[in-house]
Amino acid sequence: MDLATLVGLIGAFGIIIAAMVLGGDVGIFVNPPSILIVLGGTLLVVLMKFTLAQFLGAGKVLAKAFMFKSVNPEDIIAETVELADAARKGGLLSLEDKQVSSDFMQRGIQLLVDGHDPEVVKQLLKKETRLTFERHDFGSKIFRAIGEVAPAMGMIGTLIGLVQMLSNMSDPKSIGPAMAVALLTTLYGAMIANMFALPVADKLEVRRDEESLNQALVIDGLLAIQAGQNPRIIDQMLRSYLPEDKRAVAES
Repeated sequence: MDLATLVGLIGAFGIIIAAMVLGGDVGIFVNPPSILIVLGGTLLVVLMKFTLAQFLGAGKVLAKAFMFKSVNPEDIIAETVELADAARKGGLLSLEDKQVSSDFMQRGIQLLVDGHDPEVVKQLLKKETRLTFERHDFGSKIFRAIGEVAPAMGMIGTLIGLVQMLSNMSDPKSIGPAMAVALLTTLYGAMIANMFALPVADKLEVRRDEESLNQALVIDGLLAIQAGQNPRIIDQMLRSYLPEDKRAVAES
């Protein structure tokens, strides 16, 4: 569970709801026509931008923003060095029964054990990395599209409300509900975009970059193991993936 995403989301909406409660009746901020225009309209417009499979797949990608457990690159380096030491003592076949922390690394080890050429191993793992990157990228694009469309749908709802209000100026009772639709659609659109969709899109991009970095680290480590390099050399080589300050601490 990513506490930063969860706390940020709940905290942001909590502050807004608290302000509504302190300001009076919360019920005045609930308007079904406004919700229908902004939420329903946004989802349908975004659906037009992508295929049905991509759109439905965004729900699975969304879980990455909340449930994704980030792996520390230092842990991957330490695990890779252990594998290198084992391979140096017992050969690549000794890695077959090794339990590792990620499925990606496990698939890479299996390629080494099966005796594939280094170039084949590199191509297959890089292809998987590229496909993972594209999945994250599509998820990010969908939520960014939601962030772009929601305010626009809010503006459309505002225009609808203003038209309804101006067409019934002779009836004072109709002015209030029409104005509610006009203002609340703008509010809903802004909240969906800036408090949910755009932050999720940014977090998915962070996860994408983290996973791409870790997988690149794994690929370099496994290829070095296959080449029979010294575990200490592998350790030093992989530490180039770490920030300068962490590199210095690790080497001291």
